[in-house]
Amino acid sequence: MLRNVFLDLDDTVFDFHLGEANALRETLQALGLHADQAICMRYSAINDAFWKALERGEITRQALLTRRFDVLFSEWGVKRDSMLAQQYYERALSAQHAFLPGAREFLCWAAEHKNLRLYAVTNGSAKIQRKRLHDAEIEQFFDAVLISEELGYTKPSTEFFDACFSRLPKDVLQWETVIIGDSLTSDMKGGKQAGLVTCWYCPHSQTDMDAGKPAEVDYMIHDLRDAAALFI
Repeated sequence: MLRNVFLDLDDTVFDFHLGEANALRETLQALGLHADQAICMRYSAINDAFWKALERGEITRQALLTRRFDVLFSEWGVKRDSMLAQQYYERALSAQHAFLPGAREFLCWAAEHKNLRLYAVTNGSAKIQRKRLHDAEIEQFFDAVLISEELGYTKPSTEFFDACFSRLPKDVLQWETVIIGDSLTSDMKGGKQAGLVTCWYCPHSQTDMDAGKPAEVDYMIHDLRDAAALFI
């Protein structure tokens, strides 16, 4: 029986792509630049590539934060201070906490089930994630918030999940825990390697629920509210 949930935040609970675009526009405006849709899309691709590199252990978090802007400005052909851009961006992104459809409803449902323990697990920056959880008024739904920057390890490493469980009550067991998230490379791969049940949140996927399911995925959902069926 599943008793515990490890719930990813970005693009599972929060609409990260919307928040990312809004934060980038504010950042570039502060630097005297205009971000059109093409620039936002290019930054998103650059940012995603750097976060994937972090997952693989190919770059440090500190280097990621400024190098993504280095690449964007270089491709764009503009000269701006990447450290200053990161400072503006962090402040702007911290204020972005729009929910994805069904996210708050699932959190409320989980809160009503006292035998179900809910833990946030995220690779996001600690300062940003904690402010967003507070401002969105959902931190009370979680029994704990487990952030890679504070743990010293990054999803999908087994060390990340070992560090999570070492900080939780002894009766929180891997085989009674499901990880729900949008990322195959960090949430699903990491969860499967750590012995968790995996549930892939894929709202835009056209993959049939019963056909073509990736090997690291035990369950698939297109709406977070559908995760409630895992505990019935």
